[in-house]
Amino acid sequence: MNQIREYLKRPLILGIVCFLAGLIIGWFAIGWGVWKVEWYDAAPANLQADFQEMWLRMAIYSYSATGDGANAKAEFDYLGDAAADTLARVKASPGNIDPNLLTQFEAAVSVPGQLPSATITPGTTPTTAPTEGKRSNVVTLVFVICGITLVLGLGILAYFYFQRRKAAGGVEPAAQIPGTEEETPPEWTNYPAPSEQAPMAQFMASYKAGDDLFDDSFSIDSPSGEFLGECGVGISETIGIGVPKKVTAFEVWLFDKNDIQTVTKVLMSAHAFSDPTIRQKLEAKGEPFQAVSGGQTVLETATLRLVARVVDMAYGQGALPESSYFDSLVLELAIWQKS
Repeated sequence: MNQIREYLKRPLILGIVCFLAGLIIGWFAIGWGVWKVEWYDAAPANLQADFQEMWLRMAIYSYSATGDGANAKAEFDYLGDAAADTLARVKASPGNIDPNLLTQFEAAVSVPGQLPSATITPGTTPTTAPTEGKRSNVVTLVFVICGITLVLGLGILAYFYFQRRKAAGGVEPAAQIPGTEEETPPEWTNYPAPSEQAPMAQFMASYKAGDDLFDDSFSIDSPSGEFLGECGVGISETIGIGVPKKVTAFEVWLFDKNDIQTVTKVLMSAHAFSDPTIRQKLEAKGEPFQAVSGGQTVLETATLRLVARVVDMAYGQGALPESSYFDSLVLELAIWQKS
C-alpha cells in the first residue's frame, strides 16, 4: 500500500492512472449503461444475409400480387451489392416460391427503370429505402469522459500538492498583524550528540486547532534516493463534541519497508494520560506517552530509528477539563538508518 502511494506521487504515473480511471468510468458506466449506442432503420443492404433473403422473398411476393416491375426493381436495388448473391440463394432454395414467378421477377429486375415515387398503392411494399440512423451521443460521451478524467486528476493532484506542502516541513506563516510580535519559527534539534551520527532526515509536523483533517506523512529516502519507508503524525482521539475537533491524542508512526509491521506510539494530553479509561482505550493503538514540551520518544523498526520530540505545544481553554486537548503542537521527527 505504501509502495502504491509512493508511485502515485510521480506526476506521469498519476496522470496515466487518472486517464485510465476516467476512460473505464466513461466506457462502462456511461457508454454501456447511460447512453448505449442503438441502431434503427437500417437499409436492406446493411442487413444480415438471412434477413436480406427475407426482404427479397417479400419483394417477390409483392411483385406476384401487384405485377409492378418498377417497384420490384427498386426493392431489388435496395440490396445494393448483395442483390445478385441474395437472388442466387433464393433461386437455389426457393421454398414456396413458384420457379416461374422467380423467372418473371428476375426478368423484371434486370430491366433498367426509374425508382418509383414515394406514393405506393395500398397493399404493396413501400418503395422508399429505409434510412440508416444511429442514436449516438459520441461527442457528449467524449466530453463527459474528459470531464470526469479532468476532475478526478485535479482532485488527486490537489491532494498530493497539499500533502507535499505539509511534508516540506511547516505551515505558511499567517499574515502579520500590525502591532503584534512576529511568531518565532520552531528550531531544529542540533544533532548529533558527541557519540552519535547525524540523522538521515528531519521533518517538522505542525498542528493547529481547526485542522480536523490533520495527517502529516513523510517519505524516508536514503542519501542515494532509495525509498526506505515512511513516517508521520495523525489525529488519534478527540474529546467532547462539536467543531472544530478537540484533539486529545495523536498517533506517531514509523513504516519500514524491510519490516513486517508499522510501529506506532500515542502522544497523549496530560488529561488523557492520567485518565485510566482513555489511556486503556488508546493503549490498543500503541504505546502511550505524555506530551511535554521538549519531551521525546523513540520508535524503532528492523532498519530504522525515529526520535519524536515535542518542539512546542499549547492546550486549549474551555469547558472541557484542563489540559485535555491541544490548541497547537509542533513535533520534530528525526530518522536514523541502523547499520
